[in-house]
Amino acid sequence: MDTSETGSLSPQALDHAENPRNIGPIDPHNGHARVTGPCGETMEFWILVERDKVEEASFTTTGCDSSRACGSMATCLAKSKTVEDATRVGHADILSALGGLPPDTEHCALLAANTLKAACRDFLARRDTKMGEERSMKDPDCGSCEKSQCPAFEREKGESDRDFADRRQLHSRLCRVGRKILVMSGKGGVGKSTVAVNLAMALTMAGKRVGLLDVDIHGPSIPTMLGLEGEQVLTHMDELVPVEIGPLKVLSLGFFLRNQDDAVIWRGPMKMGVIKQFLKDADWGDLDFLIIDSPPGTGDEPLSVCQLIGDLDGAVIVTTPQKVAAVDVRKSVMFCKQLRVPVVGVVENMSGFVCPKCGEATQILRSGGGMKIAEDMNVPFLGAIPIDPAIAESGDDGRAFVHSHAESPAARAMRGVVDAVAALDRRTQ
Repeated sequence: MDTSETGSLSPQALDHAENPRNIGPIDPHNGHARVTGPCGETMEFWILVERDKVEEASFTTTGCDSSRACGSMATCLAKSKTVEDATRVGHADILSALGGLPPDTEHCALLAANTLKAACRDFLARRDTKMGEERSMKDPDCGSCEKSQCPAFEREKGESDRDFADRRQLHSRLCRVGRKILVMSGKGGVGKSTVAVNLAMALTMAGKRVGLLDVDIHGPSIPTMLGLEGEQVLTHMDELVPVEIGPLKVLSLGFFLRNQDDAVIWRGPMKMGVIKQFLKDADWGDLDFLIIDSPPGTGDEPLSVCQLIGDLDGAVIVTTPQKVAAVDVRKSVMFCKQLRVPVVGVVENMSGFVCPKCGEATQILRSGGGMKIAEDMNVPFLGAIPIDPAIAESGDDGRAFVHSHAESPAARAMRGVVDAVAALDRRTQ
């Protein structure tokens, strides 16, 4: 049935509207949320989570037939899923399961998805609070863990109460992140953000829990590359909630700009302050990897990341073949060595052009510059990625190029970067 033309509900939607499943409060429950949409309708969700799975889910709504259908379907989709999978139930999933809705009521699916996600976040917040209380009972001097060797265990000499509390909170966040990887370059325009996005998305496709942090304060491009322009970061219990695209969690200053054309004119201390906030106040949750996309060079932003995190697992350095770009790799390598950041390896991007018709790679710029510098600096060379128009197309569509074009020369080269990062062992805390 073409609901866009008739304005009527599909058979599936009509069934859920007339015979809504899981309607009404449940008790006991350990997750709850009430959300009012722009249309004025209010939806309420209750969930009962046991052994990290949604055993029960229910809803009520003040809305129309479409609202009842969406709430009913959302509870059905959430049941038996893990909490993390339930948070990923989106409005498109609800619309698809219902067979579509009239265009003027599709917002009901978004309201249902947002309310379900809020109920799941409420459960996670309650769980984290309980775990924090249990940790505090074991170790009243530190709110993050029990280890007496923990960097946040003792107050540093001359440290104020506020700085001590901030450092403990920052460390408690970072304790839940397995591997922290900085993606950097000596010069701009070498495709560093492209490498960071594809690395992050490829790791999520491999089943990893991944966060992507954009600390390019003056030119945040990650939202554009992932098709997230216009998205806004929400707050929950005084925490920043990263924007999610599938299983990937993303945070960028670009989400906070009122206009994408606005220029950010900040000095070093302000930049370090916002990076600290992104690390300390954001609800990243448990991550296997945090990929950090930094601006070109060795200035305030990468320095702030290294100082705040303290134990980066490595840096991926991106360059292009020509000498003027490759020479700056030396500066990036020396930056890492001086700050004791392991170099995962060097990536030579834009190394030749892949014809979109025949697939043949043609050298446009001189090749081998990245490999030569890597050899000279005694760091790994992770591969040469040729220019491929499909890379930009995949980024615009929010897809992982390494999977959607798995057999292309560029994807094979990118997998070398992904494999090198995925092979890193987590450091012993």
